[in-house]
Amino acid sequence: MVAEDSACCEEVRNMRTVAIVLAGGKGSRMKSEIKKQYLLVDGKPVLWYSLDAMERCGRVDEVVLVCGRGEQEQCRREFVERYGFQKIRGIVEGGKERYHSVYEGLKAAGDCTYVLIHDGARPFVDAAILDRILNALPDCQACVAGMPVKDTIKLGDPDGFVEQTLPRERLWTIQTPQAFSCSLIRGAYEALMRSEAEGTLQVRITDDAMVAEQFGNVRVKLIEGSYDNIKITTPEDLFLAEEIVRQRR
Repeated sequence: MVAEDSACCEEVRNMRTVAIVLAGGKGSRMKSEIKKQYLLVDGKPVLWYSLDAMERCGRVDEVVLVCGRGEQEQCRREFVERYGFQKIRGIVEGGKERYHSVYEGLKAAGDCTYVLIHDGARPFVDAAILDRILNALPDCQACVAGMPVKDTIKLGDPDGFVEQTLPRERLWTIQTPQAFSCSLIRGAYEALMRSEAEGTLQVRITDDAMVAEQFGNVRVKLIEGSYDNIKITTPEDLFLAEEIVRQRR
């Protein structure tokens, strides 16, 4: 019995979780010369909030920050040196599309047990969301944060008429973080990249869960996120973000 307990403790100690935080988006809908991840919310960059959540999470061992082209040194100065984030072990440049950036992050993550993938433009990921996501991982290989939709959703046809009203009780808006077994998501992304290189990629990749579904042949578990876990996309989102910070304070 003692030997089994020791083996179990050793397995837990050897488990390693890497968070890949994506901060390479251009943010064209923000209509700002400053990229959205560097805009200030309550005096700190949008990206700071995600990095701070990962830094505080005892179950995240390392962070790989994926930035835009030519922004590595800026990110090192702003977030490692200025704010002292200790878990940022790698800062790498992203690619043309989001999934290219994730792939660069996966390559930099090295050998690990689990991978969290999070959009740096979602500043309000918190400890509760991270715990729910990480608690789900031992029993499933893939899970995503999300929330049930509040509105009625209708499917439109090419002419702009309603084709179908979708069952609201089964619909979720998907957020990040999205979490996976490292071997699963790395294998799925490698298959995606082969498909793209061969010219056989026929779907538009919109999130990491889709990669796991399409190329990893795995079911993805839906985990409760938060309605506060918004993505900063438009100027209106910045006003909402300021209000969320005030309410949390």
